[in-house]
Amino acid sequence: MSVEQLPIRVAIAHDYLTQRGGAEKVVLAMARAFPESPIYTTLFEPSTTFPEFADLDVRPSRLNHVGFLRKNHRAALPLLPFASQSITIDADVVLTSTSGWAHGFRTSGRTLVYCYSPARWLYESEMYLGESSSLAKRIMLKILTSPLRRWDRRAAESADRYLAISTVVQKRIADAYGFSSTVLPAPFTVESAPEEAVPDAEPWLDGDSFYLCISRLLPYKNVDKVMAAFAGTARKLVVVGRGPEAERLRKMQSDNILMLSDLTSGQMTWLYSRCNAVVAASYEDYGLTPIEAAYHGKPSAVLRWGGFLDTVEEGVSGVFFDEPEPDSIRAAVERLEHTTWEPLKISAHVEQFSEERFAAELISAVTDIHEHIIERKLSR
Repeated sequence: MSVEQLPIRVAIAHDYLTQRGGAEKVVLAMARAFPESPIYTTLFEPSTTFPEFADLDVRPSRLNHVGFLRKNHRAALPLLPFASQSITIDADVVLTSTSGWAHGFRTSGRTLVYCYSPARWLYESEMYLGESSSLAKRIMLKILTSPLRRWDRRAAESADRYLAISTVVQKRIADAYGFSSTVLPAPFTVESAPEEAVPDAEPWLDGDSFYLCISRLLPYKNVDKVMAAFAGTARKLVVVGRGPEAERLRKMQSDNILMLSDLTSGQMTWLYSRCNAVVAASYEDYGLTPIEAAYHGKPSAVLRWGGFLDTVEEGVSGVFFDEPEPDSIRAAVERLEHTTWEPLKISAHVEQFSEERFAAELISAVTDIHEHIIERKLSR
């Protein structure tokens, strides 16, 4: 039997499936590239992640029996190293999607890690926590940082190869772990769901133009700065997302800002197709929302940092601002409004982020790792 004829048993691993975000979209793309592969994870809550996962073979850890943790995965932080090590995967190659935990799952085979970032709470804790974090959170993280870093580095060193979602993450992997990685941009997935009006937004907008901010509500996402940039102006802003910052952000919400969460793919398409542009002030490791906006021919105003440098082409698909501060954001929006945008050029920008290209690169990397395994076995 030749190497090409040997079947490859592939499994997919992901930190936790409890949210609807860019990382979860990547896992769905992985599942489409390897359709027979089971998905291993620490926590799985079907009601708060993408509905497509309900039809897949998802295998969570025993920690998943605790309903509170499925709804509040950040509360499980001290337990996640143990939950991760309790997962054993029987596969030739494990394709690991992670920003902190899944690279610690045990396996009988080899590991290919697709990394969104080394754990932010370990290596960029100040940015992760934000200025408004409580003293209790800071004390707990300080106590846990040293043992978790040791665990994290051992887990990283057990992998056979690392893929980085962006150039900034590639550098961060080198700084945290001391080894190289290959950049593979995350895919943009064209949503097939038909447009579906958002009941809360349709009467509120009343045909007016608006801007769109889509983000998990975490301190380093700087959604509060975006909201402050729109406060006191005639522009309308729709914020879509959920997270621990939600209550604080609602308290600063002005009349021209609408906050939404848990929207369907069709509802997101409805918003993208009608907005003026997307605005993002977050410290992103990648920056998927400008790609999604570009698919609909819409430009973006984004922070000149990290992953946005890979996903936005200045003057073609968007504008940059240098500081995540209201004045800087507001000036960028004004610049965007005085620029003539060409929807066809904006749409063409997303072709380099196709799911087909992403799947082909993953299949090639998995096959390469497996061939090395077979060659070693045949040489014995």
